[in-house]
Amino acid sequence: MKTTQSSGTRPGHQSVAKTLEFKSNGQAISIGFTQQRLSPHAGSAAFWGWLRPLNWCQQLAAVLPHPRPASNNHLLPLDKALAFMQGLLCDARKLTHVAYLRRDPLAPELLGIKRITSQSGLTRFFQGFGSAGANLRCFRPLWRWCLDRLPSARGGYTLDLDSTRLLHEDGQQEGVAVGYTKRGLKPCLHPLLAVVAEVRLVAQLWLRPGNAHCGSNVLAFFLDLWGQLPRHLRLRGVRADAGFCLPALLDLWESLHVPYVVVAQLSQPIQRLLRGDLKWTPTEVRGTEVAELMYQGLHWAQPRRLILIRHRVADKDRAGGKRLLDVPGYLFQALVTSLPGHTSPLAVWRYYNGRADCENVIKELQSGFALSTLCLRCFWATEAALSLATLTYNLTVLFQRHLGWRQKVTIQSLRFWLFTTAGIISHPAGKTTLKLAVPRREINWWRRLWEKILSPFPNCNAVENRPVFSG
Repeated sequence: MKTTQSSGTRPGHQSVAKTLEFKSNGQAISIGFTQQRLSPHAGSAAFWGWLRPLNWCQQLAAVLPHPRPASNNHLLPLDKALAFMQGLLCDARKLTHVAYLRRDPLAPELLGIKRITSQSGLTRFFQGFGSAGANLRCFRPLWRWCLDRLPSARGGYTLDLDSTRLLHEDGQQEGVAVGYTKRGLKPCLHPLLAVVAEVRLVAQLWLRPGNAHCGSNVLAFFLDLWGQLPRHLRLRGVRADAGFCLPALLDLWESLHVPYVVVAQLSQPIQRLLRGDLKWTPTEVRGTEVAELMYQGLHWAQPRRLILIRHRVADKDRAGGKRLLDVPGYLFQALVTSLPGHTSPLAVWRYYNGRADCENVIKELQSGFALSTLCLRCFWATEAALSLATLTYNLTVLFQRHLGWRQKVTIQSLRFWLFTTAGIISHPAGKTTLKLAVPRREINWWRRLWEKILSPFPNCNAVENRPVFSG
C-alpha cells in the first residue's frame, strides 16, 4: 500500500511520450526517433576508398593558395575543399547545401577531416582565390593530374572545344553580364572548356564574363592546355563549332601540326558557292550530298580545305545545318579541316558529328555538379568553385574507369546505385566500422565492387555498372 503522498496540493502526473503515427493504405505507421549513428550517404565510401590511396589529397593540399590558419579550432583549406567535393557527390546545389552535411556523422571520418565547414567558411575559402594567377597555379596541376591517369591510345585522342552560358539573373556578381543565350539576351557567365572526347574527361576550364565572344581568349586557353598535355597523350584532332573558326586559331593549330575540323560560318562568299554550280556527290547517307574545294576566307593566310554538305529535308527526319531562303528544300553545313585529302568528305563530316557528345558532358556538369547555380560575388572565386566542381566530375569518370566500366554512367545513376546507400557507424574496440544497408541479393555485387577498389594490383576484372541481384 502506498503510504506517502506527493508534496503539494496537486500531485505531478507522470509524462508519457505521445505516439506519432499516420496511416498509409489503411495501415498505421508509428514515428519515433533514434540516436543511432546513421549516414544517408554511406555508399560514397566506395568513391573515397578508391581516391584516398592515390595522391589526390596531397596534390590538392599542396596547390591551394590559402595560408595555414592560426586558430586552435581551425579547419585546414584541404578540409573545406574535400567537404565541398563530398557535397557535390551528394547533390548539393549551393554552399548552404554542403553545410547540411554536418548532420552526417560519417562525412568527417570518411574524408579524414575535423568537421564539415559552414556556408560562411566555404565562402571565405573560395574568396582566397583572388586572381587569375592564383587559379592557374592551383588548378593547372590538378587538370594535369587527371590527364596523367589516361592511358596512351594508338589512334590518339580527340579534343573538343566548347563554351556554355550559365544564367544568373538573380544577382550582381562579378562577371555576370548580358550575353546571348538560348533564351535571348540574359545576364550570364560564359565558361570555356575542352573535353577529351573518347573518355568524356574535361581537360581544362576557364571562366569568362557573360558578354565575352565565343572565341574570346581561346588562343591563350589552348596554348596553356597544350603545354600541360602529358607526353604520352597524342591528339588525333581538335573539333570546334563556328565560334572558334578564327584565322589566328587555325594558324596556331597548323603551326603545332594538330589536325582540326571546325564549322565554317555560312558567310556571303560561302553562300554564293552553295548557290553556284557545285558538283555535289551523293553519299551512302540518304538525302545527304557533299562537295569540297580549296577556299581562302577573309583574313586567312592561305587556302584551306572546305567541305560542304547539304541535306535534303524531305529525306531526313532531323538534320543539322541551316536553311538558305533562295535554296529551298535543303539544309547546309560547311566544315574547314586540315585532315588529309584521302579522308573522304563524308568521313570528315562523321568525325565532326562525334563532337555532339560534348554537349552531354556540359549538361551533366550543369545538372549534376551545380555549375549552373554556383556563382559567388568575386569572379575568381566563382571560377575556382566551377573548376573544383568540374574536377570532381573528372574524378567520378576516373573512378568508373578504375571499376572497368566501358560505358560512362551519369552522376545521378552513381548516386542512386552507390552514393545514397545508407549505413550504420559504430566504433567497436576503437575501430570505425561501417555497415552498409543493402538488400541480401545485392551483397555479392557490393563485395566484388570493394574487392576491385581495394585490390593493390591492377586487374582486368570489371564490376557490373549497377547492382546485380543474386540469391
